[in-house]
Amino acid sequence: MSVSRRLGRRTARLWPLLAVAACSTGPAITPPLPQTPPASRPSETEAGPRPYLPAPSPAEGVSPAVLPGWNDEDHLAASRLCRRLRRRTGCGRPRRLQPRSGHGGRSRHSVRRAGLFEARFSAVPAQTPDGRPGLLTAYFAPEYSARRAPDAEFSAPVLPKPADPRAAGDRAAIEADARPDQALAWMRAEDLFFLQIQGSGYLTFEDGTRARAAYAGDNGRPFVGIARPMARQGLLPENGTSGEAIRAWLADHRGPEAQAVMALNPRYIFFRLDPDDDGHPAGAAGLPLIERRAVAVDPSQWRYGDLVWLEADGGNLRGATTSYRGLAMALDTGSAIRGPVRADLYMGRGDAAGAEAGTVRHPLHMWRLIPKG
Repeated sequence: MSVSRRLGRRTARLWPLLAVAACSTGPAITPPLPQTPPASRPSETEAGPRPYLPAPSPAEGVSPAVLPGWNDEDHLAASRLCRRLRRRTGCGRPRRLQPRSGHGGRSRHSVRRAGLFEARFSAVPAQTPDGRPGLLTAYFAPEYSARRAPDAEFSAPVLPKPADPRAAGDRAAIEADARPDQALAWMRAEDLFFLQIQGSGYLTFEDGTRARAAYAGDNGRPFVGIARPMARQGLLPENGTSGEAIRAWLADHRGPEAQAVMALNPRYIFFRLDPDDDGHPAGAAGLPLIERRAVAVDPSQWRYGDLVWLEADGGNLRGATTSYRGLAMALDTGSAIRGPVRADLYMGRGDAAGAEAGTVRHPLHMWRLIPKG
């Protein structure tokens, strides 16, 4: 998710975001998609992508027309997205997918009937080693209140990256050694914890000014999710470990009790403050994330810019929607996003996106849409 998170570093390998870029789109069609409790997945980009596997040949695939839910997709919105990305990526090939505009222009249904995507792409299934479904989670760009100076409620410092972040120690050590004069801002402790999980977010100060807290580095410690330990300790029910449930518990037990639980995750994220441009954060591909249409993937299995068809049914967390199907684009990665059938869907900015993202933990099937010759 994170955002950050993963969302942080650029990757030079933006393979033709072209043919792929043609098809990601705006709003999702079927029930939007939820996520892993934010507290159970890391956020920032690892140090560079792992060697990636060659993409399969279009000959190995099938027509996108046979994909589950294909007829329900908004193909007009998908085709329009290319115009938005072409200005940024030199997306040339997808231009031929553009429907006519203006009076008499095509509707989403006429674009579907025209078979624009079917004519240009083959769908190749991604497979887990054991043939079982993978996992879909989700992430978002959080928006939090912050202060310029600490008080009893806003007591957690947002820290910049030190000269040697890997020597800073674990979360508990960093928090114990933090100096007030180092702080970029001050937040509620539980909000800072979630900001670090997402890896990037937006801060609103008491005077109304806003800033983006961007991932600047980490202490190199492994990420440890706190959702399962909280359930094992009886602090939350087994199926009640959504992001909102975890946040509420931490807020209700603010102080030593919450600090002890958060310290179970030794990983610590450092930030820098950038201006808020009212847009969406950039993913590891170096492009702004697209709400409900950008996914974080394992770069050893996918290329940034790959067009992906997602099918995820049967979320098991409280409040989860039943399913999600739709087109998305691989624009990001994350340290917990590993494997050929693993995706983290970017839900957007703010509380509503975060509440939905926190309920997503769905069995997942994925197909890669490969441009034909």
